[in-house]
Amino acid sequence: MDTLTLINRAHQGDKLARDKILIENTGLIWSIVRRFLNRGHEGEDLFQIGCIGMLKAIDRFDTEFDVAFSTYAVPMIAGEIRRFIRDDGIVKISRKIKENQMKIMHQREIYINEKKQEPTIEELEKVCNLTKEEIVMAMDASRNVESIDKEMYSKDSAYTLMDLAEDDTNIEETVLNKIMVQQLMDMLESKERKIINLRYFKNKTQSQVAKEMGMTQVQVSRLEKKILNSMRNEKST
Repeated sequence: MDTLTLINRAHQGDKLARDKILIENTGLIWSIVRRFLNRGHEGEDLFQIGCIGMLKAIDRFDTEFDVAFSTYAVPMIAGEIRRFIRDDGIVKISRKIKENQMKIMHQREIYINEKKQEPTIEELEKVCNLTKEEIVMAMDASRNVESIDKEMYSKDSAYTLMDLAEDDTNIEETVLNKIMVQQLMDMLESKERKIINLRYFKNKTQSQVAKEMGMTQVQVSRLEKKILNSMRNEKST
């Protein structure tokens, strides 16, 4: 059975199909995990996080995309691992709590896929074989110190921490945007086309684009979002 057929069956609630895709792609997950070794985390820990990224890729992949599933899955897996490493570095917590966090994350993904809703503490308690106190402690420890959506202010504008994030924290979004913009470049003005070309085809960061075009990184971020929103609206009409 080919991958697209398995994905369609997984989207219809076939857990065995979902598990089969995961198992068949363990080599791909490990190939990505190896890029992040020697950063203070065990390979097995990163593999578990990579599996979560793969499950998200399975659940979110649209078989109508004109792109191979592996091409879509790679940035999803890498992005999940990057977020884990980034967030884990904010506050140092014990290995036991980290293990509990990964167990909770894994079981939460399974529950949401099957039930289409968030599990309660009591439901997590049953499937994770943890006490309520252990679950609450692990979930509290995993919260970011600073929300990426918290607004910050400069002299003449407001922006969030997400506005300032480099593209490697959202590379799965980058892949989807790149697929879209390939067909819509002609509608852009010269300056807009240059920004999109540098960002999505030259693979430059927002900071690099800002330096090249004599703008601030925040200005590039905001203009890029405006362009992409306009292109999405154009594609949906």
